[in-house]
Amino acid sequence: MQAIVDQFVTTILGAAKCRLPLRIRGGGSKHFYGNTIIGQNNDTLDISPYSGIIDYEPTELVVTARAGTRLADLSATLRNHGQMLAFEPPHFGATATLGGCVAAGLSGPRRASAGAVRDFVLGIRMLDGRGNDLRFGGQVMKNVAGYDVSRLMAGSMGTLGVLLEVSLKVLPLPPAELTLRMQMNAAEAMSKMNEWAGKPLPISATCFCGDELMLRLSGAESAVRAAHAKLGGEELVTGSAFWESVREQTHSYFHSAKSLWRLSIKSTAAPLSLPGQQLIEWSGALRWLVGSERINAEMMHTVAKEAEGHATLFRSGESCVSVFHPLDPAMMRIHRLLKEKFDPVGIFNPGRLYPGL
Repeated sequence: MQAIVDQFVTTILGAAKCRLPLRIRGGGSKHFYGNTIIGQNNDTLDISPYSGIIDYEPTELVVTARAGTRLADLSATLRNHGQMLAFEPPHFGATATLGGCVAAGLSGPRRASAGAVRDFVLGIRMLDGRGNDLRFGGQVMKNVAGYDVSRLMAGSMGTLGVLLEVSLKVLPLPPAELTLRMQMNAAEAMSKMNEWAGKPLPISATCFCGDELMLRLSGAESAVRAAHAKLGGEELVTGSAFWESVREQTHSYFHSAKSLWRLSIKSTAAPLSLPGQQLIEWSGALRWLVGSERINAEMMHTVAKEAEGHATLFRSGESCVSVFHPLDPAMMRIHRLLKEKFDPVGIFNPGRLYPGL
């Protein structure tokens, strides 16, 4: 495997010397996400050959794997030992890789109860823009002094370096899970989700769409059944398939060919006055909206800011360089300094995250 890393280094040094952009790619399942990479003649650095689990000790709840490892293979291995990636990352295809999962920084339905991708990253190995082989963090939670570079890579969209290896904290699969379905309007659903979020209930996921609220209960059998008796609602026997459809966006709501907006906002924000039906997750903190002619980026950014969050153009049929919510000048300066530190020539996925980065 070191021979593959050496080849990566050779490619990086060649691109840096010629100042040619490098498109970092794993399985390509999330190629639609983010801005168009700047540069017409960019080469692709395929990370997928560098794959496989390096170290996994189930009793320690830690797994270390190479960035090209398929998420499906990693999840299957964990499941065989009764464990899981608790942040429930979307795959968007069978070729999805661990490196792409961390670089995109996306979490699934369990995020509100378990945490985000960055919360589970313990350590990484990466190549910077000079071809340096760097390691940060480790395999335990309390192993960081100073700036936590490992978690910085989560959501960086490959703009800071080439991920080689990732150590993640994993969690046991819940002994029991149950999905409930309830009929109510948006205002009622928002009120209930926030009320229940403040109580000791084993709610691991929520989803509201089309006057229907779905709840997933996870935990000990007795706790799940007691919560069902308290909350009421109809049991959905196809609950696992439903949550997978939300995570992978195969649910009918996402079938539209129109642009799809993702708003990450304050969970207690009132229902947003925007045209079109919304799908709401994370007890109100994540809201999806299929675009229409009456929606533009400025409107979405304004609405998200007023709700103490940000808006992302998650999918679009058109090339766009303003996918992510604009940063304020101070935060943009930090991004630029980090980019200059890790990728001084600017060859890694230029513009994928923000123009000029």
